[in-house]
Amino acid sequence: MNEKEAMAFIEETAGYGIVPGLDSIRELCRRLGSPQKDLKFVHIAGTNGKGSVGAYISSVLKAAGFKVGRYISPVIFSYRERIQVNDRNITVKALCQGMERIKDICREMAGEGLPHPTPFDIETALGFLYFQEKCCDIVVLETGMGGLLDSTNIVENTLAAVFASISRDHMKFLGNTLEEIAAQKAGIIKKGCSVVTICQKEQAKKIISDQAQSLGCPLTVTDPETIKNIRYGLEKQRFDYKNRKKLEISLAGKYQPENAALALDVIDILMKKGLSVSEEAIVRGLAETRWPGRFTVIRKKPYFVVDGAHNEDAAKRLAESIEYYFTNKRIIYIMGVLKDKEYEKIIRLTAPYAEHILTVTSPRNPRALPAMELAREVALVHSQVTAVDSLEEAVEMSTLLAGKDGVIIAFGSLSYLGKLMEIVEEKDTTRKV
Repeated sequence: MNEKEAMAFIEETAGYGIVPGLDSIRELCRRLGSPQKDLKFVHIAGTNGKGSVGAYISSVLKAAGFKVGRYISPVIFSYRERIQVNDRNITVKALCQGMERIKDICREMAGEGLPHPTPFDIETALGFLYFQEKCCDIVVLETGMGGLLDSTNIVENTLAAVFASISRDHMKFLGNTLEEIAAQKAGIIKKGCSVVTICQKEQAKKIISDQAQSLGCPLTVTDPETIKNIRYGLEKQRFDYKNRKKLEISLAGKYQPENAALALDVIDILMKKGLSVSEEAIVRGLAETRWPGRFTVIRKKPYFVVDGAHNEDAAKRLAESIEYYFTNKRIIYIMGVLKDKEYEKIIRLTAPYAEHILTVTSPRNPRALPAMELAREVALVHSQVTAVDSLEEAVEMSTLLAGKDGVIIAFGSLSYLGKLMEIVEEKDTTRKV
């Protein structure tokens, strides 16, 4: 199997859709030799911020000398980035060999009348297989959606169950109330693990606390109020947390010190469990953390920021960052969303800050809301809106509208931001030649 055939197999299985449940992934992994049983995990759930938290934890552990597996979703630039070891994507060879092996097992299962594993089942199993082959010391594992019935939740050796901010998203699968959603996410808590959570809304906090208590798991709550002396910036941010002073991160966004503090509490717990992590590794790991597409500055004249705000809570955080970093600036939006998201709420929360809004259709994504439909929704609350035909046109038009002193902010679905970033980089390179 070559890479093209591997991708064709995944596209072929897309028809099986999203099927919450662990039976298929459990059987698939059993036939692969249960690779997840040889691994130790930091398991992360949450609606917003879990990728950033995972990035900080992975970077610090790597700086401390550990071989760190990392499983993320969604991806921005390459399919292979969802499975990483020490920041290196799974190799094409390992991807193809693993997919070929998994494809044969999927056919066996289907031939026996068992449900065919979903794409996320397959990707998760491939991740476990790769991390086992690479002899990872620890795996930082993000849930795809929810927790209790998420494919990642067949893991047993969970050192820490970690919860980033929980809010309403994926209601079709997780429930309509915050309590129902939190209960799904709290399903990653395993007996004997430590539980670490950012300070949640009361309903979610109680669900996590009750679940931790019922399983005899110690609970640590990261309180943003204890983060002191924050110095916000677009390129560097500094803060004090507990006994650590003048910590530095390069990820922008007003919410990032909170994510970093949550990661620090996880690192402290891992140290108590026997992992050796020096203070130098902590400082260096935080400073070296990279996580593209999350309030990331990709150009400075004019400022061009990309952010994956795709639900109500993320839109609130984006608005907060815009208000802080770009007060009194002329702001141009590029906006692309998926049709199954609460885009009306995203529009309402972000539109007041923009002078002009350009809407785009996320390319090659069947769930994308067409640019024209999105423009019609935006027009209900904002008079200056234009639907554009391509990402290239969006970049050109936004650059003209912004001039040298304006700010361009592209946000919504992560599915189009990788391509957009490539277009901006290509245009900037061409200008320099």
